[in-house]
Amino acid sequence: MPKELNNSFFDMVHQVVRLIPKGKVTSYGAIATYLGSAKSARMVGWALNKSSHVKPVIPAHRVVNKNGLLTGKVHFVKFSSMASLLESEGIRIENNCVVDLKEHFWNPNDELNLET
Repeated sequence: MPKELNNSFFDMVHQVVRLIPKGKVTSYGAIATYLGSAKSARMVGWALNKSSHVKPVIPAHRVVNKNGLLTGKVHFVKFSSMASLLESEGIRIENNCVVDLKEHFWNPNDELNLET
């Protein structure tokens, strides 16, 4: 985990999610694994559920379940907001699921420097 990450699990989740590039998505489990807590995917979800008022903004719409399903959509003002935000970044959504998940998937374990 990079040195600049704070030590609160929720803060660490928020900081990782802020690093997801536009046009990419990751999963709750990938974030949990990156943070060294592979079985904490649900806690990643809780961290994002509570993130709507955190500043700077957290692009929680870029986090989906391991199959690309928009499971977090119920926490957006409009259920369609999550899909709309992803589509505005060039990600196609069908039946509340990311199309071509492999093409758009951003894995923090591969993309972030793991040096401490």
